[in-house]
Amino acid sequence: MNDRTAVSDTVTALIEPFNKKGVALSDATSFQGNLEWDSLTVMDFVAAVEDEFEIVITMNMQAEIETVGQLVDAVLKLKG
Repeated sequence: MNDRTAVSDTVTALIEPFNKKGVALSDATSFQGNLEWDSLTVMDFVAAVEDEFEIVITMNMQAEIETVGQLVDAVLKLKG
């Protein structure tokens, strides 16, 4: 299993408690469009991701991340 798959699996697991509508997840799943998250949910989720991976996702970076795949790529980049 490569790093991207491992990060993707972890991100997917972190999304589950916030996935109230049971949306099927893929790299193309949009946090706002598909999951319909509000800003409070996003903040809670970002905190969970930061804690899990021991990274900091800046507000500028958060603004650019719209899909699950983009988040996985950002985590990989931050973990370096």
